[in-house]
Amino acid sequence: MTTSTRGAQVPAVLVLEDGRAFRGRAYGAVGETFGEAVFSTGMTGYQETLTDPSYHRQVVVMTAPHVGNTGVNDEDPESKRIWVSGYVVRDPARTPSNWRSRRTLDEELANQGVVGISGVDTRALTRHLRERGAMRVGIFSGDAVTDDAAMLARVQQAPEMTGADLSAEVATKETYVVPAIGTRKFTVAAIDLGIKGMTPHRMAERGIEVHVLPATATLEEVYAVAPDGVFFSNGPGDPSTADHPVSLMRGVLERGTPLFGICFGNQILGRALGFGTYKLKYGHRGINQPVQDRSTGKVEVTAHNHGFAVDAPLDKVSDTAFGRAEVSHVCLNDQVVEGLQLLDRPAFSVQYHPEAAAGPHDAAYLFDRFVSLMEGQRA
Repeated sequence: MTTSTRGAQVPAVLVLEDGRAFRGRAYGAVGETFGEAVFSTGMTGYQETLTDPSYHRQVVVMTAPHVGNTGVNDEDPESKRIWVSGYVVRDPARTPSNWRSRRTLDEELANQGVVGISGVDTRALTRHLRERGAMRVGIFSGDAVTDDAAMLARVQQAPEMTGADLSAEVATKETYVVPAIGTRKFTVAAIDLGIKGMTPHRMAERGIEVHVLPATATLEEVYAVAPDGVFFSNGPGDPSTADHPVSLMRGVLERGTPLFGICFGNQILGRALGFGTYKLKYGHRGINQPVQDRSTGKVEVTAHNHGFAVDAPLDKVSDTAFGRAEVSHVCLNDQVVEGLQLLDRPAFSVQYHPEAAAGPHDAAYLFDRFVSLMEGQRA
């Protein structure tokens, strides 16, 4: 049960599963919520973050101190709703200032029942998560605020992200088509594991008609659209639970159809090739992560949201059931695998968001690389 806090000074408490608590004011809806506490380092693009299905069941802490300055518009959402389970900001904007703004961020959170908290020391909270790692958290406001022990007990009863199978919860239930912009050159079957709206748009800009299929789609349903290429999207949850998408991807690889995966799709490719996955201590989130394309040596500034990674060797080419594979991209902060490519089949993936909503645009060439694979296969 949640209510709006607009104009009110309702007390709120954030409680981490290790017992540390932060007190502030309700922001958005009043009530209680639970999820995995993660921090995002982006200084802009909060509307795209909130509506990214990859953030399902996560409580997002914004490291930028001022949030809500541009309000909320009707053009930038990446899906039809806010997916974060909670939101944490330090200094929310009192009045938004942007010509496209239609509502305040506080109003939008309240309208969609998203419980948040403001006025907390997000720098201290972020440092705590960097040292201790991402963990379960609860936000309590209004009548939901009780004694600390009782709130902590509720947080510790919440489900963990490890072992969570979430992609089917956020994916489309019915296939839909995003038409090519201009002349249709290719058809792509996109497996929706939590796809962002900008992703099929980026393909449509390149003359691709995109058929977005549910996460539960079968191999027969994929090839019923006669695809020139198959795309596996971003999405939430633990990749170790994604047995159906892994099986589906292996079927695509066996047929030799050009394949491109991002984020969760990168982890699915890793598993399909026989590599393991593991949970990062606190993950990568935000729009300023440095990644090196090892084929060119170029360093890209990239947008991330992942708490899991592929466990593949950085120093050698690996033999897999589908030919040779290598790590194509690596994060320069911590050497985490950020991309894979097959050397004997037309398939590659990256762990970040090349659709660049809300930026940066360094990785847009990856969609062109996908087009080149389809052109090569057709030739």
